[in-house]
Amino acid sequence: MRTPRRWRRPAVAAIVAVTLGTAGLWLAGGGSASAGTIAGTFYRDPGSQVLRWLAANPGDSRAALIRDRIGVQPQARWFTTPNTATTTASVQSYVGAANTAGQIPVLVAYAIPNRDCGGASAGGTTTLTEYAAWVRAFAAGLGTRTAVVLLEPDSLALQTCLDSAGVAARDAALASAVTTIKQANPSAKVYLDAGHSAWNSAGDQAGRLVAAGVRNADGFYSNVSNFRTTADEVAYGRNILNAIGAGNLHQIVDTSRNGRGPNGSQWCDPAGRGVGVGPTTSTGEASVDAFVWVKLPGEADGCAAAAGQFVPDLAYQLALNGVVPSTPPTSQSPSASPSASPSKSPSSSPSSSPSKSPSSSPPASQGSTGCSVAYRVDNQWNNGFTATLTITNRGPGTVNGWTLTFAFAGDQRISNAWNATASQSGTAVTVRDGGWNGTVPVGGTASFGFQAGYSGTNATPAAFKLNGTTCT
Repeated sequence: MRTPRRWRRPAVAAIVAVTLGTAGLWLAGGGSASAGTIAGTFYRDPGSQVLRWLAANPGDSRAALIRDRIGVQPQARWFTTPNTATTTASVQSYVGAANTAGQIPVLVAYAIPNRDCGGASAGGTTTLTEYAAWVRAFAAGLGTRTAVVLLEPDSLALQTCLDSAGVAARDAALASAVTTIKQANPSAKVYLDAGHSAWNSAGDQAGRLVAAGVRNADGFYSNVSNFRTTADEVAYGRNILNAIGAGNLHQIVDTSRNGRGPNGSQWCDPAGRGVGVGPTTSTGEASVDAFVWVKLPGEADGCAAAAGQFVPDLAYQLALNGVVPSTPPTSQSPSASPSASPSKSPSSSPSSSPSKSPSSSPPASQGSTGCSVAYRVDNQWNNGFTATLTITNRGPGTVNGWTLTFAFAGDQRISNAWNATASQSGTAVTVRDGGWNGTVPVGGTASFGFQAGYSGTNATPAAFKLNGTTCT
């Protein structure tokens, strides 16, 4: 069963972003040369969707870059299925494989009631009594060696669906979960949810963490499934730690998609994002235990495709725009093959589809050519939808740089596009390639998608033209 994971973040005010030219630039702002309390190499999940895609598509033109910048990197595994009968075995199998490799597994426990406040990643256990049983089953599989557990993303940063009694009950459940995991495996490192630097204030988030028992945990994590820069997150973490006043606590930062920082306040497959610094315990910050990849690069947030679905174009753009080196970590085995039956069942949730910045587009030597366009509505809800368009070059020559125009039949308004840039005037829409997908050989295709709002009837657009030539 594929259970949802929440990638979504509420809209937040844009903040000043610090662009990272290299992985280490942010250290100039302060921080010691020592790292936190975890030592070792993180485990690369052999059952990840990216490795399965790479195994199935070795000849794909995007595969080499995706492999070298994403596939070789350690990534977390999410445990989301509320079935206690299978949870222990799933955790045990994953942790055991990491132990055999002499590496550290990163696990995301995600099954609390009212998960995602009933949003796109709703699911998990039904009651807190069931949740306590699930946590016991989860903890029973952790073994005795070091394992990093990120407990319930959004459970503390997002509480809008809970009344005061519900908040108190959730806090108690999370505090109990920390104790349960620590008792089952004293070597486990447990971290609670701190949202991200553009969500709640450091003082507010510190209060939430204390109420949920963070003093008995190892610290907190931030930026899961978001795009805030490492510099912003480290500064945010320092402020939280200062507000808590507990010197024994530390922070973990999700760097899986923050290599170019955020795209304003967009949280759902925003354009032009890139992977950040690779997972490591050598952070250069005494208060930061690790940089990890929690949100799995290439898995959609829910706009470019169904949430949690692996989209090669998203992975390619994150790799292309990223800051990680294109060689695998020396302590990681690059030959691990995908598991045929991974214990994690990735699922639906919202996140980010990056597309190349329009400034990197090649000079347009466009020319006219025969073409056809396939239009598909992927998801539709009240007053909104996402759609995918696929352009096929029918010849006679290669397209080098493309512009597609079309007209909506109603009042649809595009709010976000991926793998291309889109502009709209009235019902007329102009879409330009993302740079990386501007060359389309005869018989080849280029795809892009968008999110839009509408009222009334969501009719199919018409009058498609590629570089001025009418398409069928």
